[in-house]
Amino acid sequence: MSEFIKIYQDKPSEAAIKKVVDVLKDGGLIIYPTDTVYGLGCDITNSRALEKIAKIKGIKLEKANFSFVCSDLSNLSDYVKQIDTSTFKILKRALPGPYTFILPGNNDLPKEFRKKKTVGIRVPDNNIAREIVKLLGNPIVSTSIHDEDDVIEYSTDPELIFEKWNNKVDLVIDGGYGDNVASTIIDLTNYEPEVIREGKGSLDIL
Repeated sequence: MSEFIKIYQDKPSEAAIKKVVDVLKDGGLIIYPTDTVYGLGCDITNSRALEKIAKIKGIKLEKANFSFVCSDLSNLSDYVKQIDTSTFKILKRALPGPYTFILPGNNDLPKEFRKKKTVGIRVPDNNIAREIVKLLGNPIVSTSIHDEDDVIEYSTDPELIFEKWNNKVDLVIDGGYGDNVASTIIDLTNYEPEVIREGKGSLDIL
């Protein structure tokens, strides 16, 4: 049975954020709000937790396209190769915001992701998500939670999410209703930006 805690986006409680971070450091899985849909996340440095997420998603870990959720752009260089000025300008314009940017990964990626040439980077415009990552001290690996209902692709009600997920994860955060439109995915690894999926984020940033 997982924990269900309420955290307010406009002023996240430090004690509540610390509780979430303790769960992550302990190898736990969390469901948390972003500026788009609710996400399923774990500590990027915890192999056991990464395996658990891959199992839930029914995929092999080395094949998974998870996003790395960062608190800002300052720790980009931990996992991403040096990027040019025009790429950096796009990131600065768009983030924090509802975008996932695909960037070239470097050799410092966690061993589970070394075979991948690229990484998906997210800096959500959501104080809860960013405060968690900030206190944790490194990104969380994240994936959207899909709903089996064909009409509603993503669950937006935290209580319904908790009902459905409470035996699969360690903690669910109620950060208010989520969105049901996923992030816009843009590939910045080539000469020209390529839109992989048009979602919530506007393309005016390109």
